[in-house]
Amino acid sequence: MQVTDLHRLECQENVRPPWCAVYTRHQHERAVGEMLEAKGFEVFLPLYESMRRWKDRKKLLSLPLFPCYVFVRGALDRRLPVMTTPGVHMIISRGERVVTLPDEEVEAIRRTVEAQFRVEPHPFLRCGERVRVIRGSLEGVEGVLTRKKNLCRLVLSVQMLAQSVAVEIDSLDVAPIEQKPPVILPLARRSA
Repeated sequence: MQVTDLHRLECQENVRPPWCAVYTRHQHERAVGEMLEAKGFEVFLPLYESMRRWKDRKKLLSLPLFPCYVFVRGALDRRLPVMTTPGVHMIISRGERVVTLPDEEVEAIRRTVEAQFRVEPHPFLRCGERVRVIRGSLEGVEGVLTRKKNLCRLVLSVQMLAQSVAVEIDSLDVAPIEQKPPVILPLARRSA
């Protein structure tokens, strides 16, 4: 084996498979996640806590941030074990191609959940000012800044699922992301 072949082999071993989204039966996210982990997949099921009230009691529930979705690493290469898992409807795809999620989007959600912030589902947003967290445990995470009552929230989106989550944040901990000005190309001269 040549040195370049060894280097290529080492690089392939260090490359992690992309994240995919698996669509599950309603309220089967945890069971599907556990079964996929047992099959050797890396699974990410972000949860949030919500107080639910009934006439006679209140209860703090742990619910999926993205209902009916489980994030799975490695589903692209091993579709059959994923699809034969009870409770799985499909791996999200466009036509015949499985859609992969950018690592940055999944990592931003993971960091937010693990940092023990108060996080909750949020309507998906496309417009609004994009900001980057400049200090604290979420430093470097990018999202859209919104307001709800007197609180600032950072909205993190998973584009492919058209879903978002929001986390409360101090407005002093974020800075606008500089937008690149649009490139204006000169019009071709018309020949007379």
